[in-house]
Amino acid sequence: MPITVIDQVQFDAQVRSRYSDVIGSKLGGKVISSSDEFFAEASNLLAPKPPIRDKGRYTYNGAWYDGWETRRHNPEPADWVIIKLGVASARIIGCEIDTAFFDGNHAPEIDVEGAFVPEDGVPNANTKWTAIIDKTPCGPSQRQFFVRTDGLTADFYNYVRLNMYPDGGIARFRLYGTPLPVFPTALTTVIDLAHVSSGGVAIACSDQHFGTVDNLLLPGRGVDMGDGWETTRSRFPGHEDWVIVRLGARGIIEKVVVDTAFFRGNFPDKIRIEVLDVVDDAAALSSDAAWKVIVPDQKAKPDYEHEYIINDGVLINVEEPVTYVKLCMIPDGGIKRLRVFARRVL
Repeated sequence: MPITVIDQVQFDAQVRSRYSDVIGSKLGGKVISSSDEFFAEASNLLAPKPPIRDKGRYTYNGAWYDGWETRRHNPEPADWVIIKLGVASARIIGCEIDTAFFDGNHAPEIDVEGAFVPEDGVPNANTKWTAIIDKTPCGPSQRQFFVRTDGLTADFYNYVRLNMYPDGGIARFRLYGTPLPVFPTALTTVIDLAHVSSGGVAIACSDQHFGTVDNLLLPGRGVDMGDGWETTRSRFPGHEDWVIVRLGARGIIEKVVVDTAFFRGNFPDKIRIEVLDVVDDAAALSSDAAWKVIVPDQKAKPDYEHEYIINDGVLINVEEPVTYVKLCMIPDGGIKRLRVFARRVL
């Protein structure tokens, strides 16, 4: 499939702010198999932190690299790695290939293929792979951003295969798309509509200097401050930081959870939650958007799960369905997770 190569600023605006990394290890993405990983393990591709270089460090097989590196002189056209998505399935829009510190041993070219394997199955010799990202050159030691020219794939996939021609090294691989949520049949069931597996996406924020907003929608409570959302320290009276989340479905909220796990000296002073019921991101980001407060300013606590439940005297104005949630922290700080438990409305 033809692709467009864009820079990081464009990629952040067009892809990262609208879609989710569906193979990231924080979401549960996992390397299933690879053709070769002689110098460096393929699982490093999905590591959440940026790659590093420890020059002068060697293993039994050679120089240590923070990425996936295969041996030289591959007799086959390409080396490959198969990855199981961290969501049930997803449509794909684009990817990032980072060859950081691979210079002279980087992958000259890559492409990406997808497949859907029925539940409890794994890819095998009979699996049909479909092109997602066409073969494209890779440069040494750089981040490269590729977007499909015709938008999201028509099909959903639960496995992808990254091929590098003919061999070499790649530090990180990120694959962005839209998860296909698996919702309960009964509309009375309460689920977290902000969760990435439900299709929740953080579409805009005021700041994400220390930790990115996509972390808010991940599973679990994380491992440290590094996998939460944290902003710079504000120095001006009246400052507020905020993030807008598009829910995976329209719903009526019954409970909101704001978790400050691991944020002990840098948690927000106060928290506020607002909602909106509009049809698209443009309307949500409009200066005319009529946000409604459902949790007025509440004092926050360190390393704590703040629960705001319907009819508890705090969570208000939730009788109508909503499609977007805005989480405000006053004046700044860090939050680990945001949960929006709601009943879907068709």
